[in-house]
Amino acid sequence: MIIAVDFDGTIVENRYPKIGREIPFAIDTLKRIQMDYQHRLILWTVREGYELEDAVEFCRQRGLEFYAVNNNYPEETPEIKEPRKIKADLFIDDRNLGGMVDWGIIFKMITTGTHLETPNYNIQTEYKKPPKKLFGFFSRNNEE
Repeated sequence: MIIAVDFDGTIVENRYPKIGREIPFAIDTLKRIQMDYQHRLILWTVREGYELEDAVEFCRQRGLEFYAVNNNYPEETPEIKEPRKIKADLFIDDRNLGGMVDWGIIFKMITTGTHLETPNYNIQTEYKKPPKKLFGFFSRNNEE
């Protein structure tokens, strides 16, 4: 499986352009997913230039190497850099709908193939249209 992972707010606390503190278990979880389950990790971040190099080095110093960085594969050199569209099976990002989940949950979901249980909202039955109000001279309630 190819997994694209964001950096700021996902691996480290979001202090962009600085590097925030490591989020507990983020790097350990990613290393285990990579080593034990042979998944390919792509660092997928808005960072570029020196800021990107700092992020890659931050992870490297902690034993985490990525298959590719802001590319689909290491040798890729796209003609146009923007927007970077990564082909991945899974994206881990703090900007997910519903926010970032705990790294323990992420590990369990990836290694067991399970998904988070989401509430089953039935919009049509839960949404009740408010009664139509008439305003001014035609008001149903003259007290308004």
